[in-house]
Amino acid sequence: MSMEITTLGVVGAGQMGNGIAQVAATSGLSVVMVDLSEAALERGLGTITKSLGRLESKGKISAEAKAAALDRIQTSTSMEALASCEFIVEAATEDLEIKKRIFAQLDAAAAPGAILATNTSSISITTIAAQTKRPDKVVGMHFMNPVPLMQLVELIRGLATSEETFAATEALAAKLGKTTVAATDYPGFIVNRVLMPYINEAVYVLMEGIGSVEDIDAAMKLGTNVPMGPLTLADFIGLDTCLAIMEVLYEGFGDSKYRPCPLLRKYVTAGWLGRKSGRGFYNYAS
Repeated sequence: MSMEITTLGVVGAGQMGNGIAQVAATSGLSVVMVDLSEAALERGLGTITKSLGRLESKGKISAEAKAAALDRIQTSTSMEALASCEFIVEAATEDLEIKKRIFAQLDAAAAPGAILATNTSSISITTIAAQTKRPDKVVGMHFMNPVPLMQLVELIRGLATSEETFAATEALAAKLGKTTVAATDYPGFIVNRVLMPYINEAVYVLMEGIGSVEDIDAAMKLGTNVPMGPLTLADFIGLDTCLAIMEVLYEGFGDSKYRPCPLLRKYVTAGWLGRKSGRGFYNYAS
């Protein structure tokens, strides 16, 4: 008998957090979105409003549905506001110390039966769960970016995650209109374990002078039918994020096949982080 989830908590109003809040609210759930500052919450709500506005102008949702979704979202700067939620998703920065601190606070603030999920793309679910007194109720729920458009949610069982918790998380993802895959808790899970070494290898191909940026991307796009070449994709994700995940794989497995490409490291050091900084493998300044 799985629990009925009516109120979803979201910790973090950034890119991932506001996307998760938007999808939950349009799926009919009440949402409590928490962040450290009112300014961050305002920005998050602004993004949701704009995104729903675009869907409305494309005829994907009605004006009534847009208004109803926005009405379902409450915001707060206090973790205590999450006490009413049956399920809480943490979508804060990809930083182990920050996540450890948040989960200790969540464990104290959340209702005893509430499930605590993390949207981490690479950090160990087992490590995060160990910060709580309810490791059986902690699960990985890795949404893809941008959340409203991407179909996949990767569900990750920590060492202690119970079958009830996993089933409830699967049911929630289905309610949000997502397709799920199940992964075990090893560095990178499925998506990043395969994707990041592929991107990293493309950077080696560039560093070794085997092909130009444009030729590498055209080769992979037209030769393997991916919608976006690996270097364009890296710029879209953020080179700092790609490097951080490669570091997690390299440290987690201790295998030299995961060593981050020195050129990737050099770009990150230079502040060439991709689309968000105006410069990565491509120049976006123009």
